[in-house]
Amino acid sequence: MVLPIYLYDHPVLRQKAEPIEEITPEIRQLAQNMLQTMYAANGIGLAANQVGVPRQLIVVDIGRDEGMKRPLVLLNPVIEAVSEETETMEEGCLSVPELRDNVVRPAAIQVRYRDLNGREHRREAAGLLARVIQHEIDHLHGIYFFDRLPPLRRFLLRRKLERIARGELLPPYPVVLGPAPVEERLEA
Repeated sequence: MVLPIYLYDHPVLRQKAEPIEEITPEIRQLAQNMLQTMYAANGIGLAANQVGVPRQLIVVDIGRDEGMKRPLVLLNPVIEAVSEETETMEEGCLSVPELRDNVVRPAAIQVRYRDLNGREHRREAAGLLARVIQHEIDHLHGIYFFDRLPPLRRFLLRRKLERIARGELLPPYPVVLGPAPVEERLEA
């Protein structure tokens, strides 16, 4: 089932997600629904709080062209190590439609997570996969990609963020807008 994606700056997107203690049929269904939602929106990553569920669950699929055989479902992901080398790459976000900017992130990471069978994994990732995992884990901590930009750049994006918050820039997929007045959301 395709779920609506919560847009900037719905309060759930600033919440820290709670760990998943037990892998229930509901968690498995949530993961499947998140994958369907991500594909329907032409995304390559999605965090559970982006669909209104503040739990530590992300899904990632950067595609076969990038060497990925199947999508990743990561429960309670933790970045354990990052490279000293950084890369700058343009990022966008399904929760912030029509906004893209260059973000500096570590070029490679090591992430620890559990799969839907409860098995713990450690995975090294580089390039686009590392970037998407970092981006989605940021969501689990209430961080948008533009929070990682220099202050002047964030200031210059303010008008576009206001338009997104007012629902003036809607994507072609189902969404949920935030309930708070725009002024309150921008001061957070």
